Amino acid sequence: MSGFFGALADAWAEIRVHKLRVLLSLIGIAVSVAALTAVIAFSEYQKQYQTEQSDRWGGRAATIAVAPYSDSGAAIDVDDFSERFERVSERFGFSHVSRTVQGLTLPVQLSEGVMDLPTRAFDPAFAAIHREKLLEGRWLRADDALALAPAIVISEPLWDRIGRVPLTQHPVLTVLGDAGGSYQVVGVTPRQGPWDEEPRIDVLYDAYTARIDGFPEGIVPVYEVWVDKQAATEIGPVLAMDLRAGLPDGVDVSVNRTDWAAQPGAEDSMATFELVTGGIAGVILALGALSLINIQLVAMRQRVREIGVRRAFGASSGRVFFSVLLESLVATTIAGVIGIAIVVAVLRSDLVVPTMFSGIQDVPPFPMRAAVIGLIASVAVGAIAGFIPALVALRVKVIDAIRF
Repeated sequence: MSGFFGALADAWAEIRVHKLRVLLSLIGIAVSVAALTAVIAFSEYQKQYQTEQSDRWGGRAATIAVAPYSDSGAAIDVDDFSERFERVSERFGFSHVSRTVQGLTLPVQLSEGVMDLPTRAFDPAFAAIHREKLLEGRWLRADDALALAPAIVISEPLWDRIGRVPLTQHPVLTVLGDAGGSYQVVGVTPRQGPWDEEPRIDVLYDAYTARIDGFPEGIVPVYEVWVDKQAATEIGPVLAMDLRAGLPDGVDVSVNRTDWAAQPGAEDSMATFELVTGGIAGVILALGALSLINIQLVAMRQRVREIGVRRAFGASSGRVFFSVLLESLVATTIAGVIGIAIVVAVLRSDLVVPTMFSGIQDVPPFPMRAAVIGLIASVAVGAIAGFIPALVALRVKVIDAIRF
């Protein structure tokens, strides 16, 4: 043990003597380790970002969609099926359930005339299931259905059309037709991208159905349930069996998962992305290691006299080997820690990740896996970069110092 600490002391003394050379040789290692750590961390953020984008379309993992349909094309008794679904779902104790209807239109009086606007009707849990985010205001609540002017959430393009009236002024839209009345705007959803110019209305399911006699032909509500991912494979078949029991002839129900995790190869695609980005970071690190090895070999040729003198004063082969090896290990480890610290400080700021992954809601903490891999990589590079020069140092003899 004393020999190890002695070699470590020799390595640290050598680093202090050759500060400039060590500093120049380790800048590349610090940058390479920082790049490796950042790439691995970015892959974690990218995974979270892709997950959230998928959640907005298909629901969180695991979302089960239940939809009744008729084999003969006959109309479905929506009220009867809704009661059936409520009875069955009570047995499971679902925490997040939303009746969702898409494909609706509402005639709305705007300044340029009456327009038929695309409309969605659902329950408040829809926002949690689909990670709906708001640009302004609040989301729909269950008690909004009791208001004389039911609350609605509109899209940003529609907000632009009504002059972006501040929600604190309680803007109201006048709806015509069967579901006519005054609807108060309480929230605004942002554009999904520069291409999104759809003026859309979101209304509570109960508020909409209280004003109509029935859904338009061909439109049937879908019942979305957010359940634990591990239990989804067990819940789905049992839920389907319970719902089908006693259904009228010609009526059936489909029970399917719609979330991204249920898609074939979803996990593989994310693993492939991480493998590719990790490979790129590995190449960067290998280039840094190669440059360090070259510098160390050149430096070792200039240290022949020093090594020879140490051997002349009784330094053993093991002592020389480990002092040279540890010199590289200590230096690259310090460089790696510095590179990792810089990456952690930058990525934990409130600007970088939200800017690069616009719209991300649940920003994960800095992944410790990235820091650990970066530290292991810096130690490995130090071992590789120091092993070859250490072997060269073993071949140095006392006579070499005299010839030099």
